[in-house]
Amino acid sequence: MKTFIGTGVGQPEAAVHQAVQGLTSPSAILFMASYEHFKETASRLKELFPDTPCIGTIGTRLVNGQVNDSGLAVLGFFSDVKIRCGIITEASRCPVAGTTQLLKQIAEISPGTDDTVCVEYCTGSEEKLVTTFTSCLETKGIHLAGGTVFGVPDGKSPVVAYNGELYEDACVYALIKNTTGKIRVYKENIYEKTSAESHFATKVDVSRKALIELDGRPAADVYSAELDIPRDKIIDNVLVNPMGRAVGDQVFISSMNGMDADGTLTNYKRINKNDCIYFLSLGDYKATEQQTRQQIQQDASHISLVLSIDCIYRYLLYEKEGYFSTYAKDMAVLGPHLGIVGGGEQYNNQHVNQTMVCVVFE
Repeated sequence: MKTFIGTGVGQPEAAVHQAVQGLTSPSAILFMASYEHFKETASRLKELFPDTPCIGTIGTRLVNGQVNDSGLAVLGFFSDVKIRCGIITEASRCPVAGTTQLLKQIAEISPGTDDTVCVEYCTGSEEKLVTTFTSCLETKGIHLAGGTVFGVPDGKSPVVAYNGELYEDACVYALIKNTTGKIRVYKENIYEKTSAESHFATKVDVSRKALIELDGRPAADVYSAELDIPRDKIIDNVLVNPMGRAVGDQVFISSMNGMDADGTLTNYKRINKNDCIYFLSLGDYKATEQQTRQQIQQDASHISLVLSIDCIYRYLLYEKEGYFSTYAKDMAVLGPHLGIVGGGEQYNNQHVNQTMVCVVFE
């Protein structure tokens, strides 16, 4: 599968000029830029490629071993993929309105077995969007991989870009069918259960993503007692001991972001009543990273592109440990790599936190 990855620095005009050098006749464009330059970048790409579908997101970028907060990254796809781009607007109110277009586009690309993925970037409302995508993708065997915008200044609304325009409360996506090989989607969790003991969410407020009680007790009290962490240190401890929601034999991470006086824990991932919850601890993340890369290399005969989404909390942890630049270089060993640091991740039918999701194209 042919791809193009270009980068640029400086003001949008110069950055776009640098990033698209050598990019000719793309079937679609995906770009990543800073909030400051996002609007003008989207507009200039539209001017240069007026007939090419284009989606964009905001965040720290990983490009072939380099990490950049301020530059531009452009990914081009070509005629050896079948690709359809789209947007779901009013994501918080009525994302289901986008299913008619999505189903039409799925039919147009005619997905096969393990050769199609939907890559999406959203401003929020992740659970609603995942439910919407799952209703269309799952029966067709199409994987979902996505990320939530991160890196928006305080007081500003998160936005995504679609064909030169910016949208709030929205999700942009690309349906991609690889005609030259397989597409595989991976989820990496660097945390493990602290014990076999599970807890049940007995009281929640899903509108606030708030976990009020576990096993009939204030959630913070249960967390504090099991992990021997003072209540006032719980939120600061999220990089080491997040919570996990069990679904079958898998655990999907939910990151705490606040605590009320009554012991309610608010989270980035919604927890539903009667969910089975485990407390997690940081494992040997370097060994886990190595295992993930080995599995990818074992599964794919030839890697054309790795497209990844990393959680901001993984970024903060790895930066604190002095490991993130090494991690970025290691990901690039797999093949051409473009990644984004987001505020949340979507993997098939789940919204998750503190996770890496990546799409590997043969």
